[in-house]
Amino acid sequence: MNDERSAERFVTLFHQIFLQFHHRDPPGTYLPSPETVAFLEHLSKAGPLTVGEAAIHFRRSQSTISEIVARLEGRELVERFPDERDRRRSLVWLTPTGLDALGRAQRILSVRRIERAWATWDEARRSDLLTRLEQLLEAADSIPQEEMNDDDPM
Repeated sequence: MNDERSAERFVTLFHQIFLQFHHRDPPGTYLPSPETVAFLEHLSKAGPLTVGEAAIHFRRSQSTISEIVARLEGRELVERFPDERDRRRSLVWLTPTGLDALGRAQRILSVRRIERAWATWDEARRSDLLTRLEQLLEAADSIPQEEMNDDDPM
């Protein structure tokens, strides 16, 4: 099989693996909205922010961000606390519940589903697959960024 055909086969298999092992929370489980996930994700990367700073980051009015923060506080996903450098300011940060919700929302594949499928394999086979996937990622790292542009036809 040539490089192009094997790459196409990999893409097809990857898509099937994604569909088969995609993480799905049980019915009735609380999942934050995409907007909430975006806010929590940004906060987790930017660090604790004031409402004013968050408004600048999100290009929204302070009142809009205040409403979002109040809603997330009500769900115990974020909390406000005094800024130690300036007690007049309060910072917004993720609660343990918020960190957990963000982690669940960011999970793409189901560890349990993969674990069940892997239980049918011996250790050597699992190790071989992981090694080969790591090698594929290393190979991609060695390709200059300008050559990594997606040139697939639409």
